[in-house]
Amino acid sequence: MPHLHEFYIDGRWTSALSTQEHTLIDATTENAFGTVRLAGRDDVDAAVMAAKRAFPAWSTSDPAERIALIKRIQEIYAARIEDMARAISQEMGAPIELARTRQAPAALRHMTNFLSAMEGFDFIRPLGPHAPDDRILMQPIGVVGLITPWNWPMSQVALKVVPALLAGCTMVLKPSELAPLSSALLAEIIHQAGALAGVFNLIQGDGVTAGARMVEHPDISMISFTGSTRAGASIIKGAADTFKRVALELGGKGANLIFADADEHAVERGVRQCFINSGQNCNAPTRMLVERSVYGHAVEKAAQAARSMTVGASAEEGSHMGPVISERQFDHVQSLIETGIREGGRLVAGGAGRSKGLNRGYFVQPTVFADISNDMTIARDEIFGPVLSIIPFTDEEEAIAIANDTDYGLTNYVQSADGARRNRMARRLQAGMVEMNGMARGAGAPFGGVRHSGGAREGGVWGLEEFLTVKSVSGWGT
Repeated sequence: MPHLHEFYIDGRWTSALSTQEHTLIDATTENAFGTVRLAGRDDVDAAVMAAKRAFPAWSTSDPAERIALIKRIQEIYAARIEDMARAISQEMGAPIELARTRQAPAALRHMTNFLSAMEGFDFIRPLGPHAPDDRILMQPIGVVGLITPWNWPMSQVALKVVPALLAGCTMVLKPSELAPLSSALLAEIIHQAGALAGVFNLIQGDGVTAGARMVEHPDISMISFTGSTRAGASIIKGAADTFKRVALELGGKGANLIFADADEHAVERGVRQCFINSGQNCNAPTRMLVERSVYGHAVEKAAQAARSMTVGASAEEGSHMGPVISERQFDHVQSLIETGIREGGRLVAGGAGRSKGLNRGYFVQPTVFADISNDMTIARDEIFGPVLSIIPFTDEEEAIAIANDTDYGLTNYVQSADGARRNRMARRLQAGMVEMNGMARGAGAPFGGVRHSGGAREGGVWGLEEFLTVKSVSGWGT
């Protein structure tokens, strides 16, 4: 049974100063399987001080040295990927196959993409031929505080830690207290890779104490946060007094626009994309907008796809949906399912209560509602569980109006054989990302949204630039 009572600070494992603990609960069995110590103010301050001491040397290091570090981390990570998959599966309930094939490998993919982005990346750039003696310097912003969520733990950690290291920043990472195992393993990997003491520091803790201290800390120059929109708003306010840069990747309520000429797999693909990781994805296409001429058929296909999904324990082999992470999340999803029924949604698959045959664990039934209007609660709120709302539309104008009628703006989706229509939709949808006809965005494409989904851009060149400042210099010597 793991008891994480040490933090990785200044190149070594250090006993936590705080005595407050969080009990880790297995989402499949509801049994405790370990504890994690929660950092207090003094723990945060010690980690920040270590990062501050390390910044002068790391920020002026040769980019080639930083690249070499990431390559060593990548090699060690790849050798321990089964350990990482098992840690993720245990801590947040992802089925082991999902952890092996999607969750754990995500960090390796991000490392590869950031290393590619570094090729040809200029930290010293000419302003232009009109000003031959001017230079633009791209310089590390300083000590950065990285606060990450539990739903894709290593993907989100790598999207912050890797570019921050490559940019020349030093850092304090605080993962979710619900998913501490994977980040503790990453700290071991980074240590083994030979990172300079103080460059990378790991504390465990909650948002109320450790996160809040990081946000207000005068020696942290930037907070990069992924999590809920409500928490993001609090961070903006908390960081104001110290004029930090704040990069936020927040919630979503993605619309999936399915036109009559969409391919035959579009509906099933949308259902499965909504339910992957038990629906605990900020970019999930949770609103399926279907053209009226094919609406009835689409509802039947969506219900069939949901009913065909199996639900099972995290440790079981095979392709199935696991539990949501916690009792709190289970209760939240159940409440919204009941609200959808009460407000008049037509339940065509799933519903309230645990999945059939399961009397323990946080197992939500794959649930599909039809005949939803966009003003219903389940069409407005981010559910963060396996719940899909299907909404009919008549034409492009109505589809755009429904899709954009949300506070969020992370990822939207378009399914149509008409390329010109897809392009029109992509231009008019108010979102940071648009994916069409089931095609994933390319390696190095930026991840991020607009409005209440935050304004950060993670991944590729954009992800590197999040951690850099622009300095304008004249009279540059040649």
